[in-house]
Amino acid sequence: MADNPFARSATYIKSAVYPKDYPDEDYPELAVAGRSNVGKSSLINKLVNRRRLAKVSNTPGRTQLLNFFLVNERFVLCDLPGYGYAKVPDRVKANWGRMIETYLSTRGALGTVMLLVDVRRTPGQWETDLIAWVSQYGLALLPVVTKIDKLSPSKRKPAIAKVAGVLGLAPKQVVPWSAVTGEGLESLWRRIDRLTGTSDVRD
Repeated sequence: MADNPFARSATYIKSAVYPKDYPDEDYPELAVAGRSNVGKSSLINKLVNRRRLAKVSNTPGRTQLLNFFLVNERFVLCDLPGYGYAKVPDRVKANWGRMIETYLSTRGALGTVMLLVDVRRTPGQWETDLIAWVSQYGLALLPVVTKIDKLSPSKRKPAIAKVAGVLGLAPKQVVPWSAVTGEGLESLWRRIDRLTGTSDVRD
């Protein structure tokens, strides 16, 4: 994997379901959320310059726990279970929803939620509900439009604008992202740096 000047270290801390099992709140925290198969694991691995820190699978819905990682010894990244068309029982999906809402509403160290949306998909009720939760709990939103490499350059701008509009955002508020080409890496790190209050990236 190509060198990433923004990521010095990334280590797995633990996985959890219930608040009693969350890691200590020693660092500011950022959660990564999105539908199944939106590219969360690929984004996390590219972001921190590790091939398999987060497991990538062709089967949507493999992540079923809250997975915590310490990045640059400065902030914690929490990988949330994907939501949507994962091939898992409805009761499991319902448990994911409760687990995620409990985490969002009780985690004191959490300051930012990174919401991933596939550039080829129209955001639905789950995405708008999550944005409402983020607002309700006083958290910052970091919207990322993934898989832009799947569209030709001429189609990317209108597709990104459409996704942003459905989410009630301006296009400039979202970060266009490709885990394949690395496009958006610097922009994403700059926003993370600002939102978590860390200082690894300078203007």
